[in-house]
Amino acid sequence: MNKYLKLDKWNIIEEGFVHENVTSSESIFSIGNGRMGQRANFEEKYSGETLQGNYIAGVYYPDKTKVGWWKNGYPEYFAKVLNAANWIGINIKVDGEELDLNTSKVGKFKRTLNMLEGHLLRSFSATMQNKNTVEVNAQRFLSIVDDDLGLIKYAIKAVNFSGVISIAPYVDVDVVNEDSNYDEKFWDSITQSASDNEASITAKTKKTNFVVTTAMRYEIWKNGEKLELAPVASFRDKYAESMSEIKVAEGDELIIYKFATNVSSFNHNVSKLEEVAKLELNKAQNKHYDTMLEEQKQAWAAKWEESDITIEGDVEAQQAIRFNIFQLNQTYTGEDERLNIGPKGFTGEKYGGVTYWDTEAYCLPFYLATADKHVARNLLLYRYKQLNRAIENAAKLGFNSGAALFPMVTMNGEECHNEWEITFEEIHRNGAIAFAVYNYIRYTDDKEYLEDYGLELLIGISRFWSQRITYSENYKKYVMLGVTGPNEYENNVDNNWYTNTLACWTMDYTQEVLDHVKSVAPAKFKALSEKLNFTESVELARWTDISDNMHYPEDKELGVFLQQDNYLNKEQILVKDLDPKHRPINQNWSWDRILRSCFIKQADTLQGIYLFEENYDKETIERNFDFYEQRTVHESSLSPCVHTVLAAKLDRMDQAYDLYLRTSRLDLDDYNVEVHEGLHITSMAGTWMSVVQGFGGLRVNNGKVYLNPRTPKAWDSYSFKVRFRGSVLKVNASKNSVEVENQSSNDVSLVLFDKEYKVKGNDSLTINN
Repeated sequence: MNKYLKLDKWNIIEEGFVHENVTSSESIFSIGNGRMGQRANFEEKYSGETLQGNYIAGVYYPDKTKVGWWKNGYPEYFAKVLNAANWIGINIKVDGEELDLNTSKVGKFKRTLNMLEGHLLRSFSATMQNKNTVEVNAQRFLSIVDDDLGLIKYAIKAVNFSGVISIAPYVDVDVVNEDSNYDEKFWDSITQSASDNEASITAKTKKTNFVVTTAMRYEIWKNGEKLELAPVASFRDKYAESMSEIKVAEGDELIIYKFATNVSSFNHNVSKLEEVAKLELNKAQNKHYDTMLEEQKQAWAAKWEESDITIEGDVEAQQAIRFNIFQLNQTYTGEDERLNIGPKGFTGEKYGGVTYWDTEAYCLPFYLATADKHVARNLLLYRYKQLNRAIENAAKLGFNSGAALFPMVTMNGEECHNEWEITFEEIHRNGAIAFAVYNYIRYTDDKEYLEDYGLELLIGISRFWSQRITYSENYKKYVMLGVTGPNEYENNVDNNWYTNTLACWTMDYTQEVLDHVKSVAPAKFKALSEKLNFTESVELARWTDISDNMHYPEDKELGVFLQQDNYLNKEQILVKDLDPKHRPINQNWSWDRILRSCFIKQADTLQGIYLFEENYDKETIERNFDFYEQRTVHESSLSPCVHTVLAAKLDRMDQAYDLYLRTSRLDLDDYNVEVHEGLHITSMAGTWMSVVQGFGGLRVNNGKVYLNPRTPKAWDSYSFKVRFRGSVLKVNASKNSVEVENQSSNDVSLVLFDKEYKVKGNDSLTINN
């Protein structure tokens, strides 16, 4: 853990320059706009340890898989969102010496991520080796209004000298990915140019042939007046700059406005990229910095209006939840169905920036409740449009007849995970995607999605389960062998309870959706049946037989569902009895020792109970929670949120609050000492789940909203909003009362503290505790 950030309701603040914190802060202070993102690298040169990172959504490279023994069906590559051109760079020289915080004496250093308004600020003084001192105030943002643009305002003041300041804004695509499997560079330049106050590079990715033009233009103002520049432009392969030298007297201040754009063939015609880039720069320069910053503030105000959670009485908790919401909103906007949410978002290279099941299991609930339904719909369409690839993935593993296995990791629908036990065995991801369809429908009631897309996807997944499950003569039951559940500290187990449960639920739900579509849209159903060669009576009979006769491991004496067959054969040591020097076990134990232990990386059986809690009484939930919480080491960022929700349901508020702080401040306080690699973006949605589903008790079932708010001891009150079928409810909860405001014209059926109410449009309901 590394707690060096100041507490503030709306800002993330770093005071004082500590070299060892640079890469961590580069992650924490990252900015993005859904179209691109950027780690909080310095504009000026920094010769110390740094992880340079600029990322463009949808642009990736298939890095050839590195394995010792190739297995049939093994993915050929691991897709990676590429480190793209550095567009923020501004080389500064003072009387010939480069400004570099690694070699300068740094004072008054302060960095602020303004989450309310969506911009990054940095200020410092630096005394260079030539004894000249400058003061710098830098601000930048990625526009969420004009999402191909990034803007920088960089002010530098001559504190104790008169002399010459050289200013050289540049673009540089001679960059590397730190996680490259074979130490390759992934970009080839096509053109580079620089003239007057502009520079531009057009480059192409190797293999995938994405083309990106990165261009910049700048102005320099001195003591409030715009200067007429006589810049010296230069360029070489993969690099272009424009340099201006300005004479300054002691006390003079220069302001550099840098306007930059990234336009890619993912969104534009290749032949038009350089033209589009110029148009974008014209737009930015014509609007200018202050106007675009004001637009940014207004756009972020609108986002906060729909997704903010307020917490009174606990600044630490308030800052944490806003940080998580802010990162989610700047990672994914939902405007492009081709995009998804990588575990690190735009903040680092780990996990390749690709799509995991995290999206459906953790992120979708956040977007369902906080954004217009098209945002969540686009996440589902992303999967539907990759259905053919999912069928190909299954075929590679020997499945047929349209069975679909969605990838564990993907950029384009093709499986690209490079660990066999994940690729071949962690098939529960299929169930998460099916459950996402159900979740979307219960929040939105968008039945047309089922008719046009959802049923086809569900049939593909159900066909996979039907073929993957076999009959055991020994058990006289159906079984699923050789799988890995969400707990990745187990491999190749038989009958993972969560996976078996989710598989049978999927086949049952598919039949329910099939009956609906058949009833309301028979022509569509007939056309789909013909397209899929769907033999209804035969396939449904098998699905029903499997669902009715599935084996679920259980210990009746303990009254718990077993994570998998033979789980109790393991030595049952509890987490509290582990020597602290062994934690985290994934950094201190051999993999063999981990696999033989009973310890659980993240919610597994409890993940299933969380999804289907309405099927279990409180006593069953409590027994399973008590059993598995004691064995869970929470060494996945995705784990604590599920335990928080269940602990709150069981009225264990102190435990729930402790788990909430762990999940919400995971990155801010660097619990796992790994934030330098990037933020845990997808698990940030779990922080929202912890508050809204955990403390707020939000559930959506049978066309109704259920609420059962509880207030942690450390909080005076809290509030959040929930979208439900065209309505918006605002929940204000305190220790003494709960108010539900219906901020729409539709009446909403609401169950509050187990009592049903109808809240009329634009009306409210208050219940005193």
